[in-house]
Amino acid sequence: MVDSRKFAPDSPAFASLTAALAQSLASLPAREPVAVALSGGADSSAMALIAAHLCKTHSRPVYLFHIHHGLYDQADDWQQRVETFSKLIDVPLVVKRVQVHTDSGKGIEAAARLARYQAFVEMASECGVKTLLLAHHRQDQAETVLFRLLRGAGVQGLTAMRDRTEREGLVYLRPWLDIDRDDLLALVADFSLHTGWLPVADPSNTDPQFARGALRKDILPAIQAHWPAWKQTLVRHARQASEAVQIMDEVAASDLAQLDLDSQDHSFSLQLWRLLSEPRQSLVLRFWLQQHGVAMPGDRKLADLIRQLRQLHQLGTDRDLLWHHDPYVVRCHKGRVRLESSSR
Repeated sequence: MVDSRKFAPDSPAFASLTAALAQSLASLPAREPVAVALSGGADSSAMALIAAHLCKTHSRPVYLFHIHHGLYDQADDWQQRVETFSKLIDVPLVVKRVQVHTDSGKGIEAAARLARYQAFVEMASECGVKTLLLAHHRQDQAETVLFRLLRGAGVQGLTAMRDRTEREGLVYLRPWLDIDRDDLLALVADFSLHTGWLPVADPSNTDPQFARGALRKDILPAIQAHWPAWKQTLVRHARQASEAVQIMDEVAASDLAQLDLDSQDHSFSLQLWRLLSEPRQSLVLRFWLQQHGVAMPGDRKLADLIRQLRQLHQLGTDRDLLWHHDPYVVRCHKGRVRLESSSR
């Protein structure tokens, strides 16, 4: 067993990783438990090492959450690898097997991500954990920006990953979005040198049948060769996009407040909405849906809602509108636009 409080390599990488995580955890109540999402790869193993060191130093309970997807033949071996790792650093491990529905029409990546999120919520509930630590780093952030650019994401999408998000009551922290992956790899290499333990090598990371794998295998090497500062550039772009989105949200919130917003059913006036410029009509609709936790519809579907709202009589007296976006519907009745559950 390796005492994670004593495993503290004298290196700038260890210091920067520890400082970033400490800053992220500073907002949490003292001794509130946290967990690390541990795949067994180098990145998540680095997060587990730093979290174990930091949490034990400050008497904060910490867990390791491992998801067994069963998508690869090596999945059982990976579970054994993380079990060995958890014993080496003396941190409790929680494993959950999930069923990935590959026939859902969402694609393997999206289906696995959905199953993973659902499993994390269940594991967190079982352990009394409210915060999950993710090891995403600068390269992950840059890849996300590039990937979303290629998929035609708008300004909101180009903000990429945020350092703090919340989903179904579970908070996800990403303390290392501005830290280079080389620091993580150096830390894990040093741990391997001390213990002989090696991280998992997930083939999906470079498997071209997956979108991100294709990006890493076929596209990024060429970008790296010609634009070696691409990661820093795209991360800076994401930061600037985030600032722009904050301004847009402030404008949208101000506009929405002027639409005779009902504090009970959160409906707004169609007539007042029609007085806005077309770009601000779109902006306030996106903001209104986002405030209600609605998954953002694609451009085509949102454009259909906007078109229908613009074609209605501004008092909504000619006909009622019913726009479906499961599990919600947007209705317009007697000049009021409201969001309802489709099960009502």
